[in-house]
Parts: sequence; C-alpha cells; structure tokens
Amino acid sequence: MRRPKLLYVPFWLTYVFLYLPIVVLVVMSFNSGESAYSFDGFSLKWYGVLAEDERIRDGLVNTLIVATGSTVIATVLGTMMAVGLARYTKSKVMDALTLMPAVLPDLVLAIGLLVFYGTIQLTLGLYSVVLAHGLFAMAFVAAVVRTRLTGADTSLEEASRDLGAGPVTTFMKVTLPQLMPGIVAGAMLAFTLSLDEFVIAFFTIGNNDQTLPIVIYSMIRFGVTPKINALAAILLLVSFTAVIAGQRLTKIGETRAQN
Repeated sequence: MRRPKLLYVPFWLTYVFLYLPIVVLVVMSFNSGESAYSFDGFSLKWYGVLAEDERIRDGLVNTLIVATGSTVIATVLGTMMAVGLARYTKSKVMDALTLMPAVLPDLVLAIGLLVFYGTIQLTLGLYSVVLAHGLFAMAFVAAVVRTRLTGADTSLEEASRDLGAGPVTTFMKVTLPQLMPGIVAGAMLAFTLSLDEFVIAFFTIGNNDQTLPIVIYSMIRFGVTPKINALAAILLLVSFTAVIAGQRLTKIGETRAQN
C-alpha cells in the first residue's frame, strides 16, 4: 500500500525547523557587512578576524584542554563502568545511578559540583571543569559502550578463559578489540559534549580562565555579529564531523562483527 505524500509534510517541516536556523547562521558567517541580519555580499574576512582575536584563541585553547582531559577520564571510567555493569554487577539501581548525570538538568549538576568543590575546598580552575565534564560525559560513554557490549560475542571470552587466559588478558585481547568501535564513538561524543558545554563550565571554572562557550556568551550580550556566526559555524563543523565519524566507526565495527 502506497503511503499518502501528505504524511511526509510534517517530517520535512520538522527538518526545516531544526536545520534552517543552522543554514542561515552558516550563510551569514560569510557576510561582508557588519550586520548579522542582512547579507551584503560574500566574504571570508570574519574568519580572519577570528584568528586575530586573542581572547577567542585563549578560549579555544582552554576548551581543547578541557575537552581532551575530560574525554580521557570519561572514556576510561565509562568503559570500565559499562563492562562492570554488563558482566559482573547486573543491577537496575546501579544502571540508574550510572545514567543519572546524563538525565539530570545541567543546572542541578553544576550547582551540586560547585557545592562539592566548596566543601572539599578545591580551588576552581580548568582542572575542576575537566573533572566536572568527565563526570557528565562518563554516563554517555557508558551508555554507548554498554550498547556495544550487547552485541559482543561472549563465546570468544569463554574460549579465552578455557584456554587458560586470565581476566586481564581476556579483556585486553578479546573484549577490548570488540568494544573499540563503541569506545571510539563514545569518546567522540564526550569530546563533542565538552566542546560546547556552557552551564557546568560556567559554574565550575575559576575567574582567570574562560572556555570558548563562556567567551561567546560574554560577546553576545552586546549583540550578535558576523564574527560570532563564523565562530559558531566552525564549532558546528567540528561537532558534525565528530558525530558522523563516531557513527561511521560504530557501523564499521558492527559490520566486522557480523562477518
């Protein structure tokens, strides 16, 4: 039975609603004029202005430091947590606690971390944001790796143990290679989440440091300019690239597992 074409109208309208603002933002980033709302002609000058802005460069460096450090923490701990919950401690309560940072409102998590840092008298800085983002992204990594574990061949692990391999050897040479596409996808997701996260970073960073989202926030308080559009376009490109690469790696891993 052929579906009526009218059924596709809400589908395409939803996509237009989601992606039209992004397309407009990217187009306006190439505006030659000073206005962020009227297109006067094609130009790349705002990307050159970005490269000359020291505040943006410092914010970008801080953001990359935070994103890299939190990705390492989230990937290692998230993978260990996923394996532990799937193989050794099957508990719905632990599953719920693992996903709690992902479902909690960012504001609640940020205030909780700020209070915790104050309780232990931890001086705020980039390292406090790294820890906070690592906790936040760990839940997402655990969810991605846990999904990958459901499709892993457990008979290979059993055969490895039967042949005399210990738990560590079995994990490193059998389990880990099967999980690698999911681990890479989770790491890319964690990096992307940390790259443009604002609320948690705003509450847990020191006065002398700023990540790129905080720099952008301080800039748009005085109005949106094509320079901000250019910066947002670059962040969109990085985010889309990471997400697509993660999905591609996951698909490749699934294809190899089936073969």
